[in-house]
Amino acid sequence: MSAAVGVTEKWPVLGRHERAAGWLQVWCDLGRAPRTIDAYARGLAEYLVVCEREGGDPLVAGRVHIAVYVRELTERPSRRGANVVSIDSGSGLANATIQQRLVPVRLFYDFLMEEGLRESRWAGAAIRRAASGAGTSVVWCRG
Repeated sequence: MSAAVGVTEKWPVLGRHERAAGWLQVWCDLGRAPRTIDAYARGLAEYLVVCEREGGDPLVAGRVHIAVYVRELTERPSRRGANVVSIDSGSGLANATIQQRLVPVRLFYDFLMEEGLRESRWAGAAIRRAASGAGTSVVWCRG
């Protein structure tokens, strides 16, 4: 059983999107490590769930869909719990985790462009926490 089949079982949303499953299979065929495939699958699956919920087709989705995904990542409840006090207490994933989740989305859109299925990709060029920790700013680039 290929790694791509395993991740589509773990994240069924990937099985509902033929191009996403195909993209993951390419990475498997290139010999990427199982944990890399798993991380790519997780990030892309979470994005595809947002697209489905928002009624967007990921093949034609724009920056609005990615912005909704980024907002969701920045507002997601922390696993550490509400009673844990830290510099970034509250909600939202760490900036590094957000970046990690966006990489497979960007790579997926690169793949769609290479396959001639999209003319451009909209992806977050930089996501950072404001120095005060009061919010997140998103800078967009047209790729």
